Amino acid sequence: MRLSLFALLFTCTTLFTVAELRAEEAPEKEETTGYSLIIKGHTFTPSEITIPANKRVKLIIDNQDDSAEEFESHELNREKVIAAKSKGVVLIGPLKPGSYKFVGEFHEETAKGTIIVK
Repeated sequence: MRLSLFALLFTCTTLFTVAELRAEEAPEKEETTGYSLIIKGHTFTPSEITIPANKRVKLIIDNQDDSAEEFESHELNREKVIAAKSKGVVLIGPLKPGSYKFVGEFHEETAKGTIIVK
């Protein structure tokens, strides 16, 4: 009985030690900053957003129109349909400094914008 109790205690101690070592090795999750975009009247507001270079960011897109819109950017390699009267999230980055265009594919003539990375 003592041997079984010792074996159980040894196993538990070993498992906790391994879990602690793995937790120390795990990289910290990077904070993701959110930036808001509003779709209204088939246009993006603001039409230009400045974000930091080399950081992952979250675009929170609020489609206030009565029809769906597709956020699309070939330069960012992203596209997402946002249903009417709803919100969607698009993760981008980390990006190098520069200028990245995006459009609302369903209304490209009016729904245009740029992400400036500094």
